[in-house]
Amino acid sequence: QVQLEESGGGLVQTGGSLGLSCAASGRTFNTYNIGWFRQAPGKEREFVAEITWTGAKTYTDFVKGRFTISRDNAENTVYLQMNSLKPEDTAVYYCAARPYGATWQYWGQGTQVTVSS
Repeated sequence: QVQLEESGGGLVQTGGSLGLSCAASGRTFNTYNIGWFRQAPGKEREFVAEITWTGAKTYTDFVKGRFTISRDNAENTVYLQMNSLKPEDTAVYYCAARPYGATWQYWGQGTQVTVSS
């Protein structure tokens, strides 16, 4: 069982930066892949980035070069640094966890990110 809690959302102007955190409970955190997803109003939830338990990273095309995912297993935390933010990045951001090779099983409650133009 893994419980996830996001933090760090807020309001930022276009071109600004925000850092999100995903704090996890559970002794097996370092064996899980952790991902970030987002959902804008009226749209489906979409994948943003993932970091595997070995530290390999994957990004969706629209955030490559702007967002960076990282993890600190000692702190049971995954981070998403978001730079050069655009209004279209406005969404509720969720972190999720899955064991290697499995589907996403655990989700946080989400944190709102709003980018003003």
